[in-house]
Amino acid sequence: MTDQPAPITYAASGVDVEAGDRAVELMKAHIEATHTPAVMGGVGAFAGLYDASALKALPRPLLATSTDGVGTKVAIAQAMDIHDTIGFDLVGMVVDDIVVMGAEPLFMTDYIATGKVEPTRIAAVVSGIAKACAEAGTALVGGETAEHPGLLAEDEYDVAGAATGMVDASAVLGPERVRAGDVIIGMGSSGIHSNGYSLVRRVVSAAGWGYEREVPEFGRTLGEELLEPTRLYTTPCLDLVKALNGDPAQGDGPGAAAEGGFPENAQRSEGLGGDLPVRGFSHVTGGGLAANLARVLPAGLLATVDRSTWSWPAVFSLVAELGRVPQADLERTLNLGVGMVAVVAPEQADAAVAQLTAAGQTAWVMGEVSAYSPEDVAGAGEDFVQGAKGVDGGGVLLTGAYAD
Repeated sequence: MTDQPAPITYAASGVDVEAGDRAVELMKAHIEATHTPAVMGGVGAFAGLYDASALKALPRPLLATSTDGVGTKVAIAQAMDIHDTIGFDLVGMVVDDIVVMGAEPLFMTDYIATGKVEPTRIAAVVSGIAKACAEAGTALVGGETAEHPGLLAEDEYDVAGAATGMVDASAVLGPERVRAGDVIIGMGSSGIHSNGYSLVRRVVSAAGWGYEREVPEFGRTLGEELLEPTRLYTTPCLDLVKALNGDPAQGDGPGAAAEGGFPENAQRSEGLGGDLPVRGFSHVTGGGLAANLARVLPAGLLATVDRSTWSWPAVFSLVAELGRVPQADLERTLNLGVGMVAVVAPEQADAAVAQLTAAGQTAWVMGEVSAYSPEDVAGAGEDFVQGAKGVDGGGVLLTGAYAD
């Protein structure tokens, strides 16, 4: 009799279901630590349930949603075999995009794809996501870990996530609220955050540096510095909004008494719910400061940002010098020390800076908004940005030289 080939099982094809179950058990406590009474059910259901009764307190509740990943920063985490910080990067990229709209992020889900499920590694990733969710006041209500043998190497993985938040129509922040004379407030980043790592990795590789290299300017290894987690701006930004704009759920603030809320025609400012002191935020992610700030400005207005109001953290100077990267390229790739920007009414600028500072967030006035015409920026070259990521909005002009 001819020998028969061995049966092909799911495990033989590279998928270990039992390893996945072990990973869930290891991460379960971290996930449950983010749950509030609004989370219905526990870990392991086909879908997460969230009690949305809080929406009833808003005159015209809107849902806000965002999804993102971490990019090639995961390659450094894998090279360093450090996996419990990358979750902060994922949460920061997702929930703080929701905060930009003035919305409170309620819950989040995650997705991890890997070549082979190694339970302790996957649990470490999820523990970081859960800790960041807890800091942001966001429940982690579910997720998925998928094993992709043959597509990813055994020690490779990628992460993505999505979150949902809520905001009243009268309290939505954005370009429609920005006025000439408004003040631009910068908030310090914790480092490179989660954008521009393809450039950073290329610079490091070309220089022949290893991630284990000790760097005196950092007081730690290069890899440890590059893995510094993304700063979460969720709580300080939302607290600032509630303090200066009021809270529609409590029946206070200029927006609470507005009729009609956010207008059907979002290009018009009428009916937005009063002249709110905090006009909007810009999350400085891919594209750098100018491109992201331009997205939250209306056409016809210009934000002039003075570079001399802050200095680069050491990691950006190292990347610039090590790779001889042109300043214009750095500015459209990295955050250069500014992770979030607030646009506020001029009479509330000092109060905004004071509150952010008291909350432990480095904050400073970095520029102002004015009306402009094309001739005003003629010859500005790469210092001027107008329109970005499909948004034909206002302009941003970077002036001066960075502080030493």
